[in-house]
Amino acid sequence: MTGQTARNERPPRTLTDEAGRLAAVRRYGILDTPPDGAFDRIASLAAHLLGTPMAIVSVVDADRIWFKSHYGVEVEEVARDPGLCASAILNDKPWIIQDAAVDPRSLANPLVAGRFGLRAYAGAQLRTQDGYNLGTLCVLDKMPRSFSSEQVGILEALADVIVRELEVRLAARRAVSATMASVERATQVGNSGSSPAVPLTKREREVLAALSEGLTNREIATRLLVSVPTVKSHVRSVYQKLEIRNRAQAAALAVERRMDPSMADRR
Repeated sequence: MTGQTARNERPPRTLTDEAGRLAAVRRYGILDTPPDGAFDRIASLAAHLLGTPMAIVSVVDADRIWFKSHYGVEVEEVARDPGLCASAILNDKPWIIQDAAVDPRSLANPLVAGRFGLRAYAGAQLRTQDGYNLGTLCVLDKMPRSFSSEQVGILEALADVIVRELEVRLAARRAVSATMASVERATQVGNSGSSPAVPLTKREREVLAALSEGLTNREIATRLLVSVPTVKSHVRSVYQKLEIRNRAQAAALAVERRMDPSMADRR
């Protein structure tokens, strides 16, 4: 199902099913995860294509709006009420405000009335295949402005790319569940002394964490202060020990390990 089809066929009930929506947010395990190069690049691309100084990938939690990526904005989260993204997820179509200073929907918003001085906002919902709006990909400006239908279409397309990335990571996480179990069993057997275990070294765990953030080999090398060939060697070792094939599976496994402390390597 394409992103556009999912938008068109979305059951109306999902707009008011807040419990189901929050369950969907939890399902993807994205809240409070580290900065991610993949989403950062999409936010930057959205700002450049729509000609705005700011862009945000937001996830609307029960009482806050958390920013997975924020281009041109230093804030990492804001209260849910009153929040423009919180209003956007209650709608089927993109949420567009051309001049927040005169738009009755945004007059009370602290980003508009306060020192930040927000004036223009365009947000496309991050809509799952089962019809829940997780948050938005939004662009912002401190000057009043309009958004063309073509620009809004670009924003929707990029929002769908974000959701597809989340779906890929979720599928990978599920796919490696059996692998995780086998690694855990191998570690337990190794600790008992009956056969060798395959725990990750400290540096390999650092590489795995970096892979989960979407970092390239060069970016990992910069972070760890090692050469790119050394990073490649560690990546190959991680793949071999965990019996995985690509970065999506590595990212999924890293997320699972953060969510399940029992999966931590025992050294």
